[in-house]
Amino acid sequence: MKQQQQELKVYISVDMEGITGLVERDQVTRGDIDYRMGRRLMTQETNAAVQGAIDAGATYVLVNDSHGSMLNILIDELHPAAHLITGHTKQFSMMEGIDEIFDAAVFIGYHARPGTTGGILDHTYSSATVFSIKINGIEMPELGINAWLAGHYGVPVVFVSGDKTTCEQTAEILGNQVMTLAVKEGVGRSAAKNLPLETAHRLIREKTKEAVEKRGGVQPYTLSMPYEFEIVFLKSENADNPSLIPGVERIDGRTIRYKSDNAPEAFKLMCALVALSMK
Repeated sequence: MKQQQQELKVYISVDMEGITGLVERDQVTRGDIDYRMGRRLMTQETNAAVQGAIDAGATYVLVNDSHGSMLNILIDELHPAAHLITGHTKQFSMMEGIDEIFDAAVFIGYHARPGTTGGILDHTYSSATVFSIKINGIEMPELGINAWLAGHYGVPVVFVSGDKTTCEQTAEILGNQVMTLAVKEGVGRSAAKNLPLETAHRLIREKTKEAVEKRGGVQPYTLSMPYEFEIVFLKSENADNPSLIPGVERIDGRTIRYKSDNAPEAFKLMCALVALSMK
């Protein structure tokens, strides 16, 4: 049983495309001209969420750097109370470190699934190869897939920040009980109207605190077994290597499917198949 009266443990997964002010690939890609600024802004929003969790009474906060190379958050500028998972390759990717010890999960800087009008830098796990990912027939953004894995461990996602479309998809998939914050509103895939930075940081801190405090009103996100994954790739060649894996069925030129009763293994297989699609 979770020791909610003695210890409060909060898990924070941080992506980059949904951070305030970041709208262009140059801002979120290692080595590009504006990437240093992107790292700083990502770290600042992480710090706001960490402080909000501490304000709510968290005794342990684990942050997982969940974008790209997963080497983005500036540890020398990170909140001193935060424990950081950084680097790659990680077996649970964006959800590395999640398990049943946590009382709540928070997603910061998340984005919408591919094909979303007004979704800033929208994609799911790979903008280079993946067209869509469905679980049990539900087309998922990363927030849905990751919340499902957290739900396997009994951990509810209580707060999500990102652009307006991300917040809409959070409500669509996880329900209105999950708190959200739209830090920007897309006017194109690489253009947005942003909140002032100080306002965004204050609201992330306040809403994280409120969401963690109210965590008892949010149920973990679960789906019925068996879990059926369907991945549609952008090109037929992207499906060639993934379709070689035993248990993976190729439905058509771009689509593969597999089933599993084991959520962690199904999640790891998804990550492996996406990685293979890029070879």
